[in-house]
Amino acid sequence: MNPLNRSRRWFLRDCGVGLGAIAAAQLMADQSTATSPGDPLAVRAPHFPAKVKNVIFLFMAGAPSHLELFDHKPQLAKFDGTLPPAELLDGYRAAFIDPNSKLLGPKFKFARHGQCGAEISEILPHTAKVADDLTIVKSMTTDAFNHAPAQIMMNTGSQLFGKPSLGSWTLYGLGSESKDLPGFVVFSSGSKGPSGGNSNWGSGFLPTVYSGVQLRSVGDPVLYLSNPPGVDSRAQRDALDAITQLNEQRLSVTGDPEIATRINSFEMAYRMQSSAPELMDIRSETRQTLDLYGADPDKPSFAKNCLLARRLVERGVRFVQLFHEAWDQHGNLVGGLKTNCRDTDQACAALVQDLKRRGMLDETLVIWGGEFGRTPMVQGGGNDGRDHHPNAFTMWMAGGGMRPGTTLGESDDFGFNVTRDRVHVRDLHATILNLLGFDHTRLSVKFQGLDQRLTGVEPARVVREILA
Repeated sequence: MNPLNRSRRWFLRDCGVGLGAIAAAQLMADQSTATSPGDPLAVRAPHFPAKVKNVIFLFMAGAPSHLELFDHKPQLAKFDGTLPPAELLDGYRAAFIDPNSKLLGPKFKFARHGQCGAEISEILPHTAKVADDLTIVKSMTTDAFNHAPAQIMMNTGSQLFGKPSLGSWTLYGLGSESKDLPGFVVFSSGSKGPSGGNSNWGSGFLPTVYSGVQLRSVGDPVLYLSNPPGVDSRAQRDALDAITQLNEQRLSVTGDPEIATRINSFEMAYRMQSSAPELMDIRSETRQTLDLYGADPDKPSFAKNCLLARRLVERGVRFVQLFHEAWDQHGNLVGGLKTNCRDTDQACAALVQDLKRRGMLDETLVIWGGEFGRTPMVQGGGNDGRDHHPNAFTMWMAGGGMRPGTTLGESDDFGFNVTRDRVHVRDLHATILNLLGFDHTRLSVKFQGLDQRLTGVEPARVVREILA
């Protein structure tokens, strides 16, 4: 070929070792602790000794009302039916309600529980029993007040699509100890999937090998996992070997990390044909354990997903996320919250208890929370709903590295603004990464000329007040 007629495609593919190979090499170089550059999921050491090695995120999508669950406000009850102070609404942006909306008192009773004396609602009786194992943060804030942007921010650190999720960063930084199951697994329950969709567990600009894999809790955990009629294991293995050889040849030329992802995906699917059915069959659990969670082996439920989450981390899965999209109570506040708590409370508490009794809680971080809170003002003519509220909300955590039996932060008398120990979503992310052994400013990837990281460029701090 005349060198003057070289194509752009030739240049991108073959110049030196190829720009794809350069990019892949840079990506692997960023993972300075990788033990096996050829395996993107190889176990890697973090920046410093980790306090936990697995994460289970119980994501209450739709945004639970902190005012009915964890943040007791007697003053809000006192001023029920009155207009909020004008200065409280100065500059406030709401999703739907108007400025004339009146205050709505809490709908359930609270009591103190455990030696720590944490105030917990009457509709969370099981969570109340594990109060001394929880670290409750009542001073969470976020930047977004609509569901999809807020969910994506809680999971990726940004309201914009295209950023890697917390689970993906975790897998990228630590690799996976499981060879027969994905390192990052997602379940979804409730009335629908999360508003933010797959972006909540996507890998963004990281290779897709770090994306979350959504499993179904009935039937094949992944569609088409079973072989079709006429295809036996030997024929499948021969076909995979041939495809892998072709992919490896192409990978050696281009260095494209997505080819490595494809190889890994095919092999993982093959191994999951034997590992996944064993994982999903919770009939092997004792009756005591099934009753603890309230899980029926034959029915999909949030409770079953919680039990599966424990089984996954037991098998070396690094990050498990359970989405329960059901908490958007613009109306039917009392009925909706009762249903949601009936569906989730027992299983959430059981997960903490089960991990603890098996000696796994010390190395597992459990996180509970949604994308934001709910307004102190009423929404709807029936006086039975609350709007989206980003200024103050509550989350809890349990597990290794946390200070159990601790409640951090306060909001004002109406639960409207944080008044003490403000914790932004970025601070939460920095703290989670710290527990996993990472300096959040150093876990980064060069992308589009910038050192991209989960916590972005805005200030973020590790919330050391809640760490043991």
